[in-house]
Amino acid sequence: MSETTGTGLPGSPTSLFDHALQLHQLAPGKPLPRDGEPYPDDELHRRRRGPKAPEDRHSAGKDVALVLDTHFARASALPSELADAFHDVHVPFHQNRHIAAAAERAGRERVRQTGRWLVRYGTDRCAVTVGLALLAAVGTADDIPLIQTIGLLSNRFGPLAAHAFERQAGGVEALLWLAERVTGWGRVYVVEALCRLDDPTARPWLLRRSCDGDFLNGYFAGNVATVAKLHEALADLDTDSEMVDHVGRLLHQMSDCGGMGLTLAHYPHSGAVLEAHARHVGLLSPTGERYFTIAVLAQHLITEPPGAAGCTAAQQEALRATYLEVLDREEWTQAARAGLARDNNRMQWLADHRAPQLRLRAFPDRGSDAEE
Repeated sequence: MSETTGTGLPGSPTSLFDHALQLHQLAPGKPLPRDGEPYPDDELHRRRRGPKAPEDRHSAGKDVALVLDTHFARASALPSELADAFHDVHVPFHQNRHIAAAAERAGRERVRQTGRWLVRYGTDRCAVTVGLALLAAVGTADDIPLIQTIGLLSNRFGPLAAHAFERQAGGVEALLWLAERVTGWGRVYVVEALCRLDDPTARPWLLRRSCDGDFLNGYFAGNVATVAKLHEALADLDTDSEMVDHVGRLLHQMSDCGGMGLTLAHYPHSGAVLEAHARHVGLLSPTGERYFTIAVLAQHLITEPPGAAGCTAAQQEALRATYLEVLDREEWTQAARAGLARDNNRMQWLADHRAPQLRLRAFPDRGSDAEE
């Protein structure tokens, strides 16, 4: 990427872009530790809290747009003059129509140069957010590497990075790159963008890797199953253990995401997908994740009515029996106990919170060890 108008100030703190880039270079294929937090400007933002969001959410971003209009009205104004211009206004970090309109009112090339400078050299999260919003509005494919890097700080910059890629040619590939390297809320923003695009080239990744096990996956798990046409890909489970595990994660999230996203109760293919998962997971060797997933699904099938799993009473009974049979196998029991001995959080949760009806051999009730 070519240098843009303006220069950084000598002795200035680390830019957020450099902060993200340095952390990314330590583990290029993984999310940043703690999503890159704390940011270099963390102490400043703790001391000087900006204004709260306006009560009228439709007016959010108007103050930022006014600052931008004033800046762009001066032909000689440099991007660096905006570096500290947003401390006293509320800066939304999602797509905002007022900021986008301000970007459209000014010359597109000048807006792009300004956005690039703020994202690349900005040392304050508010200024970087505004710069990213400008690129989301008028950026080009040339800006993809810049947006990907700042997007790694995904809790703050994930929404605008995802929006920027949605509107660009090559956006699906850029989103997939970022999706592999973010988690938490950042993963929600990026995966939801991929689902909205509904591009066939993204379906293999959505089917195998979109859920990373975080609780927040519940916001998009059902959408992934729908957009990626999971029910049409069940034959692939015969030879794809990665997909079997991922289907388990999808089902687990959809069993307990009421109020967040599409649940098993409202997913029209729940019965067929559960049956396929139950049929294939028992053919694989036991792991802690597989044991946990099966146990959670079995608990759901035992404690909830059939409709909660989107299946008939007969399907529920058969699925429950299949999952419990796998959990009762000696090698699966030993795998779960080994996980508990290592203080695995999931195994500890099962030991403490499993439904009494499960009667898991791996976690006998207190005082019943002699019977094992």
